[in-house]
Amino acid sequence: MSLTGNWSYPTAIKFGAGRIKELAAACAQAGIKKPLLVTDKGLASLPVTQSTLDILEAAGLGRGIFSEVDPNPNEQNLEAGVAAYKAGGHDGVIAFGGGSGLDLGKMVAFMAGQTRPVWDFEDIGDWWTRADADAIAPIIAVPTTAGTGSEVGRASVITDSVTHQKKIIFHPKVLPTVVICDPELTVGMPKFITAGTGLDAFAHCVEAFSSPHYHPMSQGMALEGMRLVKDYLPRAYADGTDIEARAQMMSAAAMGATAFQKGLGAIHAMSHPIGAHFNTHHGTTNAVCMPAVLAFNAPAIADRFNSAAAYLGIEGGFDGFKSFVQTFNDSFGIPRSLSDLGVTEASIPDLVKGAIIDPSCGGNPIALTEENLTELFNAAL
Repeated sequence: MSLTGNWSYPTAIKFGAGRIKELAAACAQAGIKKPLLVTDKGLASLPVTQSTLDILEAAGLGRGIFSEVDPNPNEQNLEAGVAAYKAGGHDGVIAFGGGSGLDLGKMVAFMAGQTRPVWDFEDIGDWWTRADADAIAPIIAVPTTAGTGSEVGRASVITDSVTHQKKIIFHPKVLPTVVICDPELTVGMPKFITAGTGLDAFAHCVEAFSSPHYHPMSQGMALEGMRLVKDYLPRAYADGTDIEARAQMMSAAAMGATAFQKGLGAIHAMSHPIGAHFNTHHGTTNAVCMPAVLAFNAPAIADRFNSAAAYLGIEGGFDGFKSFVQTFNDSFGIPRSLSDLGVTEASIPDLVKGAIIDPSCGGNPIALTEENLTELFNAAL
């Protein structure tokens, strides 16, 4: 079976090993003549990034790069990226990397032509309509991890460096015009990043599947996404050069982020403030929070996970699924508690304040309050 396809749901995706070679054609398709490649500090000097810049240069598209991007990107990174974009006379962005490079790249393209501050476009009500849609530069997304799925998202998560709050900035035109999913780009991922990003994709699928909102397409994608992670993350973790496993995980990442149009929940509401305060890895934090959240949501989700467990080949219905999740986490060396990530009991009141205003709360199957969030944080601590 050939793991290759051309998809247009949710956007145009060029999927398959070696397809980074089509980057210049993707720029032409998006109408970009002088792209700025935005990535994170860690990736900037690696061969995978340099060879991508070589492809651009060979096609006469220059080799513009901006890489001052933190693991949890903030508005200062964004201001510097927009300044680099304008100074270089660029006309589009190639968002390249994991979640941080993808999220910041999308925001550079979004903010380069805006006159209002970025926080004016937070994902609240119809704030996105404040943006000048015609001033948003075209975006090509090239993921190098298999987790966040930000390559198929219409939003970015940016941390407010003053308040330590992760904020979601949304606009329909932030959805990349073209996505290149080349599993060969993920081969060099270290084991702990393979695990953390893969479990992020799993959390997206689990939360979308749990959400009470009506979206059958997302529900189907969430279920199959869970299966792909269950079957292929252990293989990708054991052997980073297993291209079939890497490809299936790349699909699962895009599926999880497409599925969560249906909603996220308490896992993300908790992990966003934890990441903002303690600078933890997002996917790993999601994985640590998941067992406590599954137990908390059990009254609302047990029935649907009984059928999901059967599809996934997990015995014991919902309880079997819950046990599987803990065993799955353990197999990748994921810590069992938030205290292992540096979270303190004293920080819980601040984390609860951040969680209760997180947009993810709205997709949790049981309404979240400061009281039950406090119990959840203590259970995961």
